[in-house]
Amino acid sequence: MVEKFDIKQLRYFAMTKRLNFLIGSGTSVPAIPLMSFFKSKDNSDEEANNLLSDKVKAVSMKVLEDISNANDEDNIKAVLKRYSEFIKVVLQLLYHANSRQVTKNINIFTTNYDLFIEKSLDELMKYESFVFNDGSNGYFNRILDSANYNKSVAYRGLNDNYLNELPTLSLIKPHGSMNWERGQEDNILIRQSVVENPVVVKPTGLEGQETFLNNHFHDMLRVFQLELDKPQSILIVIGFSFQDKHIAKMLNRSLKNPELNVFIFCYSESDKQKILTNLGLSDCPRNLNVITPNELDEKYKTKHEVEDEDESDWFSFDLSNLTELLRDMSFEE
Repeated sequence: MVEKFDIKQLRYFAMTKRLNFLIGSGTSVPAIPLMSFFKSKDNSDEEANNLLSDKVKAVSMKVLEDISNANDEDNIKAVLKRYSEFIKVVLQLLYHANSRQVTKNINIFTTNYDLFIEKSLDELMKYESFVFNDGSNGYFNRILDSANYNKSVAYRGLNDNYLNELPTLSLIKPHGSMNWERGQEDNILIRQSVVENPVVVKPTGLEGQETFLNNHFHDMLRVFQLELDKPQSILIVIGFSFQDKHIAKMLNRSLKNPELNVFIFCYSESDKQKILTNLGLSDCPRNLNVITPNELDEKYKTKHEVEDEDESDWFSFDLSNLTELLRDMSFEE
């Protein structure tokens, strides 16, 4: 019998420590298929990358439109709703973490360059009280600079009699974004719409990439490394299998931090071995948890019924399941 994962430990960490999320391409499925969907014997890696980029661009343009009444965009609407519900719960963790002894900031690292998270945050900012930090500085020309992630914002009383740090949600995108444009001085400008030639790092890695993209990639990953090296840190991973060797290497190095705790949620049972293999591990060290659907209660996973009598039903875990798990954590007494 598979031993069930105890979410009480995760709840305690999420409410009291520096909370970080790492979100991969699996969270935007089915609106945006995985890279494997675009690969075939007739397509080179470059062609598959271009097909994926075109798909991400088209979906991102749709995301920024009003598709609430569109009949042919069900996948996009479903994924956008999934992200929005996730962000709502993440904000609840910030609001309820009164015992948190660290800064009131949650970092979301994502290798996705679609605009689902930005759209969700834009809608939530209309009626939620929090600061969104995307690393930009400026007004008409918003320029990305990793140094801006070190900022915090506080509310000062009318009579300057107190200073209260506002909850901050920081979004860090090491692979770039569909609304990032290269500036004239080799900087990155963050636009309010999808740009013609977005700054993105293709999934095949950095081989052959120009210095400009290399510098950006390593600059953003440096933020990732610094956050995981901080005391009392926690990382929750969803939709990411660590095929990116640079990120896998950084996580391995970060696991030497005894105060870091990592929780990787697998989509299916078979993903656990893939993730461990990509990390170059044969087993989990003390501060690494790779969690499969079978280790979770029924309410935190999705059942897939199989019609073939010779095959068993199976379970999966995605962003909506993680949202339910975190929702219970944020309101649990």
